[in-house]
Amino acid sequence: MSKKLIELKNISKSFGDNLVLDELNLYIRENEFVTLLGPSGCGKTTILRIIGGFETPDIGNVFFDGVDITKLPPNQRQLNTVFQKYALFTHMTIAENIAFGLKIKKKSDEYIKEKIKYALELVNLPGFEDRMPDSLSGGQQQRIAIARAIVNEPKVLLLDEPLGALDLKLRQEMQYELIRLKNELGITFIYVTHDQEEALTMSDTIVVMNQGYIQQIGTPESIYNEPTNAFVADFIGESNIIDGIMLEDRLVSIGGQSFKCVDTGFEKNEPVDVVIRPEDVELSAPEQGQTTGTVTSIIFKGVHYEIQIESAIGINFMAQTTQHFPVGAYVGISVIPDNFQIMHKPQSEDEEILNPDDIPAGTV
Repeated sequence: MSKKLIELKNISKSFGDNLVLDELNLYIRENEFVTLLGPSGCGKTTILRIIGGFETPDIGNVFFDGVDITKLPPNQRQLNTVFQKYALFTHMTIAENIAFGLKIKKKSDEYIKEKIKYALELVNLPGFEDRMPDSLSGGQQQRIAIARAIVNEPKVLLLDEPLGALDLKLRQEMQYELIRLKNELGITFIYVTHDQEEALTMSDTIVVMNQGYIQQIGTPESIYNEPTNAFVADFIGESNIIDGIMLEDRLVSIGGQSFKCVDTGFEKNEPVDVVIRPEDVELSAPEQGQTTGTVTSIIFKGVHYEIQIESAIGINFMAQTTQHFPVGAYVGISVIPDNFQIMHKPQSEDEEILNPDDIPAGTV
């Protein structure tokens, strides 16, 4: 396993009366692609800015390769940032944009020329040296912004929602480009987004945040398949989140009907949140289902149908399936035991969705 490169210890940050980060702990390993994911205002961009040196924490320390860099200015840190708005110099050619940081470092003309050529080849834009930024598409401008960052050979590349201004097709193309660049360059990527698909597609590790706290850290597969709480389940993909009663180990009641599950460790008759992914809701002939229901709507999504069913137990289910069931169809509904995710309910309305003390201080 690669070594820790960046470590945030007990980081707190407020803007006025607004507490954005509260005693946050996190470490990031060398050569990881780590995505900070969460809704607007959750603190993910503040973390990125603290790592980059653009903000100073009120409390806590930032370590880079074991050295405390909390008070080090951005230009003395071994990292570069790519912003959503590109920040290219419109009066400079592409070559001059890429060379800007190298000239500040007083590199030789020959060195700069070679680096410009290398960076443009990396982002698949060879021969663009003499073009002006306004002659490029949005995707091409974003690639130049990345080329300008990587030409300085940072150990870490910080990316603050860099694909947010691109259309869907360009965004998907750039996702693959970023994965390729990360693998070719062997540097650490720290990526901020609120887009779940981006996070699932590109990341080695996802850090899910809400209200200044880390909710869950893990691989895309573990975050999606084993969400820690209802917030993570609802934020990562779509979910049926249903009130239930844990009757005993491996047996949950939903709408008054008992279903087998694989979860243990709950109190008898404990109220719980039951999470079922739409793709795990199986539809069949009525007599083959664990319960039954009537299709109330169907939407074609390209690779599957999204179907709403009003069930006989009073629960409205969303199912995703390649089978077509027309509105009004009477169907069977089943969920296998492995596909129920059972979660403790918060003890009060004011309780945080997940206590930060329950989160491991690092990536897994």
